[in-house]
Amino acid sequence: MMSDKVGVALSGGVDSATAAGLLLEQGAAVEGFFMLLLPDSEEQISKVQRIADHLSIPLHCVDLRRPFQEQIIAAFTAAYQQGLTPNPCVLCNERIKSGLLLEAMLACGMEAMATGHYART
Repeated sequence: MMSDKVGVALSGGVDSATAAGLLLEQGAAVEGFFMLLLPDSEEQISKVQRIADHLSIPLHCVDLRRPFQEQIIAAFTAAYQQGLTPNPCVLCNERIKSGLLLEAMLACGMEAMATGHYART
């Protein structure tokens, strides 16, 4: 039986909701974390909140709109204007998801991070 505090990056999709459910079944103390990346995210927040409510876990909305714009969108735009074919997901995964979101989870007392897509144990 797992007793770790695990922050799950909830996107509103099946993969992250399933990861949270599986961790709950294993006995983890799960909390959901949603990355606010774009303006007008109310509908998405509502969807993620319904998932968190269904799982009976707390949900934290982490406002990452400014760093996302400054570090990911701006870099993508600059590279694209130079005729390159940038992959913004590479930077976002490193700097935003596994960077700032993880930091927010740790600041909330989480001992581990889970997503529906990536694993590093």
